[in-house]
Amino acid sequence: MARIASIGALLALCACSNEARQVGPTPPQTLPAGDNDPRIAQYQANLNQVSQGGRYFAWYGCSRCHTESADKVLNLADSDWRYGFGFAHVYDAITARHGRLDYGRRIPVEQLWQITAYVRDLSSHTPEKRRRVALDQRAEPVGDNWQGPQ
Repeated sequence: MARIASIGALLALCACSNEARQVGPTPPQTLPAGDNDPRIAQYQANLNQVSQGGRYFAWYGCSRCHTESADKVLNLADSDWRYGFGFAHVYDAITARHGRLDYGRRIPVEQLWQITAYVRDLSSHTPEKRRRVALDQRAEPVGDNWQGPQ
C-alpha cells in the first residue's frame, strides 16, 4: 500500500512540473563585483543589451555632453579612460562621478548595466554605425524631453 502511495505522490510531483516555466537570468540588482563579474558577459556580449544601453544613453541626456567631437574626458569613443576601461570602473564612473546628476540613485540598476555596456562598446563603433544609431534615435525622447518611466 505504501508503494502505491509513493508512486501516486511521484506522479503528482511530475504533473506539477508541467507548470514549470523557463525564465531567463534575473536582471542584476547590484553593481558589478569587479571586472570579472560573471554577469558582465550577459550585457557586454549581447547586442540587444548594448543597443538598449544606447537608447538609455540618449534618454538620460548623456549624449549632450559626450559627443563624438568632445574633448578629453567627455569623448567616450577614444578609449582613453582616466579611471580605467574595465566594466566595473566604467559603471563606477557613471554612478559616482557625475556629481549632482546622481545617476547611481536615479537610474535603475539594470539600465546602468546596459549603459555601461554601450559606453564600453563606443570605441568599436565605426562612423557608419554612429550615424545609424543617431538616425535610429532621432525619434526617441532625449535628455530634457524625457519624463522618466511612466
